[in-house]
Parts: sequence; C-alpha cells; structure tokens
Amino acid sequence: MNEWMKKRDNYISWDEYFMGVAVLSAQRSKDPNTQVGACIVSQEHKIVGVGYNGFPTGCSDDSLPWNRTGNFIETKYPFICHAELNAILNSNTQNLKNCTIYVALFPCNECAKAIIQSGIKEVVYLSDKYADTDVVKASKIMFEQSGVKMRQLITQTQKIEITLDPEKI
Repeated sequence: MNEWMKKRDNYISWDEYFMGVAVLSAQRSKDPNTQVGACIVSQEHKIVGVGYNGFPTGCSDDSLPWNRTGNFIETKYPFICHAELNAILNSNTQNLKNCTIYVALFPCNECAKAIIQSGIKEVVYLSDKYADTDVVKASKIMFEQSGVKMRQLITQTQKIEITLDPEKI
C-alpha cells in the first residue's frame, strides 16, 4: 500500500494570501508617508487587479508634491490616485461584479464610490484607523446602503516573509 505524504500544515489562508499581495503591492508606492496596496479577487480566488497609491500615469513623482499639509494645490491630495481606484482601473477584466477587494486601510469615500460602481461586493481591510473621520463614515454609509460587505481581517499571522535570494528558494 502506498504511503501518501501529508500536506504541510503551516500554509497561509486565502485571506492572508490576498492581503499579503495587497501589502506587497503597497511597497511600490513612492509616498513618503502612506503606502497602501489593494488586491481584487474573483469568486474563484483569482486575482483580477492590483494597485497602490501613486500619481497618475505620466505625472512625475519628482515634480508633484508629496506634502500632507499646506495649501491644497501644494499637497499630494489633488493628485494622488488611491490603491483601490488603481486596482479597479488596472483590472484585467471589465466585470468586477461580486469580487472582493483586499486593502490594508479602510477605503475613503471616493474609493467607496468606485468600489460600489464597479460591482465589488466585499471589502476586506486590516486597519480602520480613520474610522472617526467623516470620509470613512461616508464610506460605511454607502457600503451599507449598497450591500457591500465590510470585514476586518483578523489573523494569527502577523508576518509573511518573502525572499528574493535564489539560494533560499
């Protein structure tokens, strides 16, 4: 009789995997203060879009401001595209209906509108540190009214290590 090798038992969950992709994507952001990534996943557990916060394509990371304070036009806020919007715009499908978006930081009201309009039905997030702001309160109102499920990812896994060292693969 054949003895089958038992599968390893310390693998990451789907939620941890997709949130890990979102957090890894955030490492592409050039924002000196806030790095956010997003990962959109189909019902079949296939990644259909990723994004991170940054300036629009063709806009210089070196000539636009990264400031958080000052006159509005002298800050990053009129220029930056959030991770959620970039993931939607970068998706490899026209139909995001019933997909899930994984994002490290709870979405702002502008991203909430894009998430709802795209057909995404679940938002999985790590941090809700801006929960008391009107921007996030508006997001939650819109998500509740449109039936978008919101779920904070609670996991025992605090760290996922990635190596690019070919000797350790």
